Amino acid sequence: MHHEAPLVHFLGLTFNLANVLMITIASVIVFLIAVLSTRRMAMKPTGIQNFFEWVMDFVKGIINSTMDWKDGGRFHILGLTLLMYIFVSNMLGLPFAIVIDETLWWKSPTADPIITLTLAVMVVALSHYYGIKLKGGREYAKGFFSPMKFLFPLKIIEEFANTLTLGLRLYGNIYAGELLLSLLAGGLAASGIVGTIAAIPLTLVWQGFSIFVGSIQAYIFTMLTMVYLSHKVGHDH
Repeated sequence: MHHEAPLVHFLGLTFNLANVLMITIASVIVFLIAVLSTRRMAMKPTGIQNFFEWVMDFVKGIINSTMDWKDGGRFHILGLTLLMYIFVSNMLGLPFAIVIDETLWWKSPTADPIITLTLAVMVVALSHYYGIKLKGGREYAKGFFSPMKFLFPLKIIEEFANTLTLGLRLYGNIYAGELLLSLLAGGLAASGIVGTIAAIPLTLVWQGFSIFVGSIQAYIFTMLTMVYLSHKVGHDH
C-alpha cells in the first residue's frame, strides 16, 4: 500500500523526514547497546556484555574468512558497526508502521533505496581509500590494468555493479518484506472475523521469516563489505 513520504525542501535540497527520524533512532539504539555492553566490563562476561562479545567474535570470524587479520583487523569496528546498524534498521519496521494523514513516518530505514545505496557508496569509497592508503596510489592503480590492460573498462563497470548490487539487494529484501506485511495488515483491517483469524497466522509466519531475512541481509552486507575491502588492501589480489 502506497503512502506519501514527509518531504521538506531546504537550501535547494529535499529531505525525507521519515528517513532522518529512523536513521536517528537506529543510531541511538546501536549506541545504547554499545554503551550498556561496555559500561561494566567483567572478566567473566554475562548478559548483554556476553552478547556483545559474541557479536565481536562473529565479526572477527567474517574478517578472517576474507583476509588475513593483519590486513583486516583494522576493519573490526567497521564490520561490527555495519552488522549491528543494518540489523537494527532492518528490524525497526517489522513490528508496525506508523501512518499519519497518509504519510508514512515509521518504517525500516533500509526499506528506502537512498539509504541502502548511500551505505553501498560509503563501503566502496572506503575500499578505494584504504587501497590507496595501504598500497600507495601507483601500485593501487596498477591493479585496474592487471593482468591485461584491456580489462580496465570492465573493472570500472564492476565497481558500479558492486555498488548497485550491494545497495539494491538489501533494499529489495527489506522493502518486499514490509510491503507484504502491510498488505496482510490491510487485509486484517478490511476483512471480517473469519478473514482476520485466517490472516493472523500468516502475518506471524511472515514476521518470523522477515526477521530471518533481515538478519541474513545484515550478515551478507557485512560479509561483502569485507570481501570488497580484502580485494583492495590484500597484496594477493
